[in-house]
Amino acid sequence: MSGALSHLKVLDLSRVLAGPMAGQILADLGAEVIKVERLGLGDDTRAWGPPYLSDSDGQSTSEAAYFATVNRNKKSVAIDLAHPEGQALIRSLAAECDVLIENFKVDGLQRYGLDHASLSKINPRLVYCSITGFGQDGPYAARAGYDFLMQGLGGLMSITGHGNGQPGAGPMKVGVALTDVMTGLYAVIGVLAALTARGQSGKGQHIDLALLDVQVAGLANQAMNYLATGVAPQRMGNSHPSIVPYQDFATADGFMIIAVGNDGQFARLCQALDHPQWAQDERFATNVARVANRVELISLLHAQTVGQTTAYWVSALEQAGVPCGPINDVAQVFDDPQVKARGMRVDMAHPLAGNVALVASPLRLSQTPVSYRLAPPLLGQHTRSVLRDVLALDDARIDALCSAGAIACLEQAEVAATS
Repeated sequence: MSGALSHLKVLDLSRVLAGPMAGQILADLGAEVIKVERLGLGDDTRAWGPPYLSDSDGQSTSEAAYFATVNRNKKSVAIDLAHPEGQALIRSLAAECDVLIENFKVDGLQRYGLDHASLSKINPRLVYCSITGFGQDGPYAARAGYDFLMQGLGGLMSITGHGNGQPGAGPMKVGVALTDVMTGLYAVIGVLAALTARGQSGKGQHIDLALLDVQVAGLANQAMNYLATGVAPQRMGNSHPSIVPYQDFATADGFMIIAVGNDGQFARLCQALDHPQWAQDERFATNVARVANRVELISLLHAQTVGQTTAYWVSALEQAGVPCGPINDVAQVFDDPQVKARGMRVDMAHPLAGNVALVASPLRLSQTPVSYRLAPPLLGQHTRSVLRDVLALDDARIDALCSAGAIACLEQAEVAATS
């Protein structure tokens, strides 16, 4: 069955993570996504290794694992945007597409005549999504933006890490580029909303998406806590500012998480820990009281949890109906029976690696499921086929563009030779 977005063509001029993630989500849902890359270099993340994908003999290929993260189901076209004929090709492709995603600096594409104002004249139905660090206006608009900077500037690091006075205290970034990931998701939401609006008006529009805006929005309840009180939240390690107990606890062989969300769950926790009287103690009986007496309660709970292993407590607390779980490393995640049952690893044939394992889409659509059609492409792997199929250029014209330096083609014979 066709994917939910199989009627759409997307021109992906973005690189690194946020924009490419948006493109991959649209591609997983069936859209034809044409990824435009620089001649000879491609997406920056092609060089962000090690690690690299390994071939069937266990030898590293030239393809970085980072690039493979968000570029499956795309066709790679190598075009020189600085070349007049390369610019003309982009304009022709944009005329045939429904969506364009780019993450150049503000006005970075204007000098090539590839900005929203220029392309919307060619294709008024085009949904044009611009992703920048700080947006299209404001005092920081001209600055470059990276996820790490946004985690700091946007407040996330101020609430991540151990609190002052604790061992290892200090601000800490999240272990993945979370601002980029959230921005990719917001980009998809914006694109789908603009496409829906186009269905009513017949016109596309410009989406101005900023990493900083997304990070501020991503502060969620912590931002609202500040707006409600005027007091900036502080780092609390793994503790929750509004719920107790809701954090990690040491066990006999490691750590586990207990996440009590209401008084009933707390009572069941106390019963499982053989201290049912704590649930009746006025210091702990309600969440408000537990927050006020956090330090004393956490000390009591820790004294109990260290007496048994993580596996023991997870089993006991699950039986008692108390939300809990282990703290897995990534290897344990992919070995987890629930993760396996949900099929969160997908394997695809790859021209260099032979086979590449990828993280599956978490989307489960009953009538139009996601599909895995194309492995992360080699640089320029689809230049010839896209120009032929989408723009109806013949081989002689494509060869001339190659000779002129406007494009680069990885011929199918070359792809076959690497397999």
